[in-house]
Amino acid sequence: MLLAIDVGNTETVIGLFGVPTHDGAGTGFARARGEHGLAYHWRLSTSPDRTPDEHAMIMTQLLDLEGLDLRTTVTGIAISSSVPTVTTQIRRMAGRWFAQLPLTVLGPGTKSGMSILYDNPREVGADRIANSVGAFDLYGGPSIVVDLGTATTFDAISSQGEYLGGAISPGVAISLEALYSHAAALRSVELVQPRSVIGKSTVESIQSGVLYGFAAQVDGLCERIKETLGDAVVIATGGLAGLIAPHTKHVNHVEPWLTLHGLRLVHERNHSGDQS
Repeated sequence: MLLAIDVGNTETVIGLFGVPTHDGAGTGFARARGEHGLAYHWRLSTSPDRTPDEHAMIMTQLLDLEGLDLRTTVTGIAISSSVPTVTTQIRRMAGRWFAQLPLTVLGPGTKSGMSILYDNPREVGADRIANSVGAFDLYGGPSIVVDLGTATTFDAISSQGEYLGGAISPGVAISLEALYSHAAALRSVELVQPRSVIGKSTVESIQSGVLYGFAAQVDGLCERIKETLGDAVVIATGGLAGLIAPHTKHVNHVEPWLTLHGLRLVHERNHSGDQS
């Protein structure tokens, strides 16, 4: 089973692809049905201070909760990361505890199977590449991926499966943090749908501004990208996709585990024949 780890600036998403199967020949692993083969998934806070041993302990405990043994279950590890210090620590974890397993760290030089038509391809974040690979595999192109995380990113994929570039804007969390820091009278609120777009309290006004404001941003940028790209399918992902996407006009699909799916595909392209 492939252990896929996507390290974001705020949260780390971990997925395990495939389910254990038992037959007369012994124990093997097969692809899970549903969610593109994703059998288990977890979402943790990203901490740059964790040591390699602490990462190994967390992975062990997560699998143990599902009745799985890390050493006998995992047959490969794939990593995408937006936090270099965490990338280093998880790479060290893999080198110490799982040196015999095939390892993919998505980054410059990794075979993704997708042409990167950026002025400097090394600048494109690993999560954006994984998202684009996953989106093209599921929906083809032209397509647009909207990742609603710490930052809100927009990535355009051509009909030939080329990564064309995109846009980056401050995400919901960053925007709210700036709002609270610079407006003394405003406080943190729960991000839920307000009773009306016209808020009747400060809390509802903030909720309306965030929910409908970011939905409008998604629609506005998708419209502008489509003016260049042509008609395209729009896929939303990221921790806030389920909150924002239902209030947009242009999002066609919500794929909360898109990054992990793309990461799995990249791993398979780099270690064909190594996985069960």
